[in-house]
Amino acid sequence: MEKYLIMNPLDFPILSTIIFLPLLGIALILFMRGEGAIKVTALITSIATLFLSLALYAHFDPQTPLFQFGESLSWIPRYRISYTLGIDGITILLIVLTALITPACVLCSWTAITDRVKEFMICVLLMETAMIGVFCSLDFILFYVFWEAMLIPMYLLIAVWGGPKRDYASIKFFIYTLFGSVFLLVAIIALYLVNGTFSIPEAMFRNYTFNFQVWVFLAFAIAFAIKVPMFPFHTWLPAAHTEAPTAGSVLLASILLKMGTYGFLRFALPITPAASFTFAPYVVALSVIAIVYGGFVCLSQTDMKKLIAYSSVAHMGFVTLGIFTFTQLGFEGAMLQMINHGITTGALFLSVGIVYERTHSREIYDNSGLGRIMPVYVGFFGLFAISSFGFPGTNNFVGELYVLVSAFAWSRTAGFLAVVGAVLAAAYMLRLLKAIAWGREDKRALRDMNLREIIYLLPLGVFVLWVGIFPRPLVRMMENTLGHLLRQLQGFSH
Repeated sequence: MEKYLIMNPLDFPILSTIIFLPLLGIALILFMRGEGAIKVTALITSIATLFLSLALYAHFDPQTPLFQFGESLSWIPRYRISYTLGIDGITILLIVLTALITPACVLCSWTAITDRVKEFMICVLLMETAMIGVFCSLDFILFYVFWEAMLIPMYLLIAVWGGPKRDYASIKFFIYTLFGSVFLLVAIIALYLVNGTFSIPEAMFRNYTFNFQVWVFLAFAIAFAIKVPMFPFHTWLPAAHTEAPTAGSVLLASILLKMGTYGFLRFALPITPAASFTFAPYVVALSVIAIVYGGFVCLSQTDMKKLIAYSSVAHMGFVTLGIFTFTQLGFEGAMLQMINHGITTGALFLSVGIVYERTHSREIYDNSGLGRIMPVYVGFFGLFAISSFGFPGTNNFVGELYVLVSAFAWSRTAGFLAVVGAVLAAAYMLRLLKAIAWGREDKRALRDMNLREIIYLLPLGVFVLWVGIFPRPLVRMMENTLGHLLRQLQGFSH
């Protein structure tokens, strides 16, 4: 059938190259001793991966919903496990996002990480391989291997290079995500017993019984809700964000949280469509609670990192809300918000890292009044802050508008409460921006941003304005894939 077809317009295994290029960088770093050479190698590797992902973007055909750039090799024939890769309009943007964020993580750690630099860069590059591997996998076992592979380096980034409470934060992160992975594995095994294969495309849109769909959906939902994280599975996130080094927080916010919402789009909806429609009101309710709850909690925060961490709970609520409205506009808004949140929140964490290196504090009061001392920094911070609450002309405005329109069409109550969350976002981000820019009078002599810091924030700032003013290129990449998914859902929902 059409949905199984995998096209590869290139005679080159570009997906495998993008996935495993960071491992080549790791192999080189293992034999290096000088910290400078290690950092440069990690940076060159991540930039090379970015250029390859941009080449992938340039050759991607947005006119078809089919999987593209397919690669398939038999891995364990006895159990029909294969090394199968392919991407569509949902995954192409997430791959580019991952490749864009990783060089920023290397650059922001250039002077911030002074202990075990080799091991740190290995963890960052290993994370990149695992994250891109998740988005490219079209075999459940291959997907699960990459899914679990993300767990160890992220745990180490928090446990080894984290803050004073890193042991608590890393163990909590590990336990929560491992708990969710068990449910994911149960769902995968159940699908294998029914289908006789681990192929993801072959598992999509088959006529499973409703009871089977319910149990598989619940297993998927627990695994992905923890990863998003949805309310009430979110309690691991603030601790992990607060204690992680800057690069860890950025990877966590920009990419790892998207694994959950990606899982809903790739697995829960197409494999369990009837159950997805049945449970949609509950997911929408939890999404709206997350949006409002996250906003109120942010208003009470004095730690910049904690504030941004809780804002992620609210922002990801918009993503799950958009997905479970089951409209083209909702799907597109959810995908846009996945990308926008990755850019904006990642940039905010990078900004906190920049000022933390100078003041050694994440408290809002300790970092207030920087408008005259660090004008370039405050300019960047202000752009990302207003983008975070969806100011018109910035990237988040477009995604939130799409989600709000679809939410009102689905339920006026859900739409109204989502608007309340958007207003709360404006309140806590403007409060933060006011304190940072125009807080207490300060005579401190802090140096403004240097060239390295401008280099990794500037592309993110350009993205914020580009998508805010001209979102069509991003929407064009995803709309056919999401439209095809929606049509299939409507056909299989009852």
